[in-house]
Amino acid sequence: MGSVRAGAALCSGDAMGQFCLLDSAALRTARRGSPRVLPGMPLTPVPHSSYTLSDFDFALPPELIAQHPAAERSASRLLDGTHDAPIDRVFRELPGLLQAGDLLIFNDTKVIKARLLGSKATGGAVEALVERVWTGNEVWAHLRASKSPRPGAAVHFNAADGARFSAEVLGRCGPDDALFHLRFPCDPLALLDRFGHVPLPPYITHADSADDERRYQTVFAQRPGAVAAPTAALHFDEAVLRALSEQGVSTAQVTLHVGAGTFQPVRSENLAEHKMHSEWFEVSAATVDAVTATRARGGRVIAVGTTTLRALESAAVSGRLDAGARETSIFITPGFEFRVVDLLLTNFHLPKSTLMMLVSAFAGYEHIRALYAHAIAQHYRFFSYGDAMLLRRSA
Repeated sequence: MGSVRAGAALCSGDAMGQFCLLDSAALRTARRGSPRVLPGMPLTPVPHSSYTLSDFDFALPPELIAQHPAAERSASRLLDGTHDAPIDRVFRELPGLLQAGDLLIFNDTKVIKARLLGSKATGGAVEALVERVWTGNEVWAHLRASKSPRPGAAVHFNAADGARFSAEVLGRCGPDDALFHLRFPCDPLALLDRFGHVPLPPYITHADSADDERRYQTVFAQRPGAVAAPTAALHFDEAVLRALSEQGVSTAQVTLHVGAGTFQPVRSENLAEHKMHSEWFEVSAATVDAVTATRARGGRVIAVGTTTLRALESAAVSGRLDAGARETSIFITPGFEFRVVDLLLTNFHLPKSTLMMLVSAFAGYEHIRALYAHAIAQHYRFFSYGDAMLLRRSA
């Protein structure tokens, strides 16, 4: 058995106000090559442990990589890892595992159709993955082409019906100049919705379909900006949300726009040498108040997904949970001091990934190894369209 390791009407009007976009001041800062940190972001160092990259490797049979979602969102499996021994459950059982007074926090980001297909003026094929949408109709994007386009060049993107639009290449940008700075002719989000494809992860091998457009999105997605789904939240449907409310479980939201960097591999055995990608997030004052009220009544804070956890813990690195919007490149490895989250609902992650390190830090390295071994033996489905597990903070 093998295994793996690691149009005019479209451009009219001003739709920008309804979206959570990064403003021109932040863009000017980023253009100058300054660190991508917005005002108010704490710069507290993140501790790293003596673990190495190889400690987070495991062999996964390829057939366990889910290529399609479960027929029903809440019919996926749930591995209950809150006890010493794993317990096999179904996701719709989640409300019964929580208590009245608990607080469940979701990431309300919305996946944009960030993948574009087209050509350069010379005719060569181009594929783009939009990473950031800025004001002024400008975006940062990954570009794949036989030869990189130069500043001032035009790139043409196509729709299945033959329509096209052209974007101007402004130059290179982002960390290590790995991205391209493009100017679109009008609202990028409207153009992406018209011309774009669902940015399925690289381990999903089929082309995106109408079903992916519906299912690679949470039922409570509100704020466009993510190029990958907060996958732990894909299991929720209206029935589960209603049962949670009847159980006395409160809910709140954060926003973290998941970037393509979530799929970037860690290349150094020394974890301290790894540089995390940066992502924009916001924790509202209402969510801070909800956490405070939960603590006061003795309830627990449950993060739905690692993106929610990263937002909450990034907002609390100063020692208290602060409301606001900023960037985070937080790297969570064993030894990290968690300040907010008590339980974590998450999917199963890639070998040697930063998310394997995060869950190991949260629930304990040996406990995670045992849970993953159980999940593989019991043929759980892995990664974005796969099953979920519930974890308790180890310390």
